[in-house]
Amino acid sequence: MILNFETHASNERTFLAWVRTAVAIVGFGLAAARLGARAVPLWSTYLLFATGGLVVLIAWLRMRHVRKRIDMAKSLPDDDGPAETFLLLLVMALFVLLGSFAVHVAP
Repeated sequence: MILNFETHASNERTFLAWVRTAVAIVGFGLAAARLGARAVPLWSTYLLFATGGLVVLIAWLRMRHVRKRIDMAKSLPDDDGPAETFLLLLVMALFVLLGSFAVHVAP
């Protein structure tokens, strides 16, 4: 059995939730733009993909950081600076993604 399996699985599920969120927003943005009557500028499509990729990248970096903390033998406090920074970056990137979604589908 993997040491701290439940904690690692929880960390992985959190990462996958961020990935699902980014994929859903990008996919829905592309679908909504295709259903609209106007032509969508190519740069907004690239912006949508780039910000979705940024959310996934930051989520992956956070997952790797938390994985290393889980594997440490000593007990660490919950208020870790880098993990909180990654979370803050993730939330900011999500808002940028939502903004690029709005730009992409706006009439």
